[in-house]
Amino acid sequence: MRIGMNMLLWTNHMTEEHYPVIENLKKIGYDGVELPLGEGDIAHYTNLGKAISNLGLRVSCVTSLLEDTNIASPDHSIRQAGLDRLKWAIDMAQAANANVICGPIHSAFAYFTRQPPNDDEKKWSIEMLQKAGEYAEQANIILAPEALNRFECYLVNTMADLRDLLERVDHPNVGAIYDTHHANIEEKNHGSAIECIAPFLKHVHISENDRGTPGKGLVNWNEVFSTLIKINYDGWVTIEAFSTSIPEFANAINVWRNFSPAEEIAQQGFEFVKRKWNEA
Repeated sequence: MRIGMNMLLWTNHMTEEHYPVIENLKKIGYDGVELPLGEGDIAHYTNLGKAISNLGLRVSCVTSLLEDTNIASPDHSIRQAGLDRLKWAIDMAQAANANVICGPIHSAFAYFTRQPPNDDEKKWSIEMLQKAGEYAEQANIILAPEALNRFECYLVNTMADLRDLLERVDHPNVGAIYDTHHANIEEKNHGSAIECIAPFLKHVHISENDRGTPGKGLVNWNEVFSTLIKINYDGWVTIEAFSTSIPEFANAINVWRNFSPAEEIAQQGFEFVKRKWNEA
């Protein structure tokens, strides 16, 4: 198990100005950081990867698809744009020496048709995830699509939804992420949800119900960690929390206030995850 920290708490585009942040994360004890993939080029992510590696840290990545890159769209040109975007993300992650890309990459984030998902949308998503998986395989990267809550997505909300999708994708480089925030809204309990997705689980986001400091909200953490131990999970356990530090990004994800100080989330979040894992 490796404890990571998602950089979206500070920025949606990491640059040299954020190096002091990752240096502090190293001092706290983190094993790695999760880079948002939104913009930049090969040279940018190569330099980031080297800087992070020089600190003895490892890298995972997070990205998303939007309406104009929706691989579940009925418009073939939009689906192709989504596949191209995923290939770009894979190239950037490979440059940063990452091993996994997680996020809502099965369909468009915060886009709704005002209808339940239909099988055509799922088939289109599956087809493109298979192609993206083939591209990820040559880069030695795992894609981990994320089930989001009903207010952010309609195609995949639960682990049962995600498992059904992944069984049909049937590619070794396309797995799953479990996010405790979304599950806290959509699942009956964490134990059965984690066990449901266990055969495909490649990444975990530790995120409180209010997106603040883990352990200071309503998530049943004993159930989360005991079930991860039960299924012998040994991948990333990455804290994901948000703030208003980047107003444009915060507005896009409906974050209207700071839930906890960033310093508290980083320090106390790490201590909490490590303690709960050891207790489990």
